Amino acid sequence: MQNGSQKLSKYAIAIFACVWFSAAVCFLIALPSQSWLWLISIFNSIQVCMTLIKYFPQALMNFMRKSTDGFSIGSILLDFSGGVFNYSQMVVQSIDQDSWVNFYGNIGKVMISLVTIFYDSILMCQHYVLYPHKKVLITSENSEEIKKPLISSSPLDEQIHDSV
Repeated sequence: MQNGSQKLSKYAIAIFACVWFSAAVCFLIALPSQSWLWLISIFNSIQVCMTLIKYFPQALMNFMRKSTDGFSIGSILLDFSGGVFNYSQMVVQSIDQDSWVNFYGNIGKVMISLVTIFYDSILMCQHYVLYPHKKVLITSENSEEIKKPLISSSPLDEQIHDSV
């Protein structure tokens, strides 16, 4: 599978194959006994593993380059707030119900929240603290270029504008 010069790595293909093979085997094990809750907990564990895997390459690349140039922090901020609110919801429900079953009864949800908060904290620390974006000084040459419109008007546009 290629998109221009990009192609899937052997690691990505191996992870993809392992996950789908594991999911299929677990489904076939759960089918005769109808152990659907067990199957969901296995899928939840797979989701936690995939969440662990998905953040690592970006954090490593930022570390190796000592820069977060080209990295969009917006989705990380939203992801972080989702993890915090998810965890907060479990705390509030546990306090309201006077039971901590929300935490040990749904370990997958807890782990995804904690992994997300952990990796997002690393990425935010890299972006804002360790490798902050260097400010570009605007010179008089640059300022004139910045003020120009992106698309210049054509003579036809000028005729239409004049006739109105």
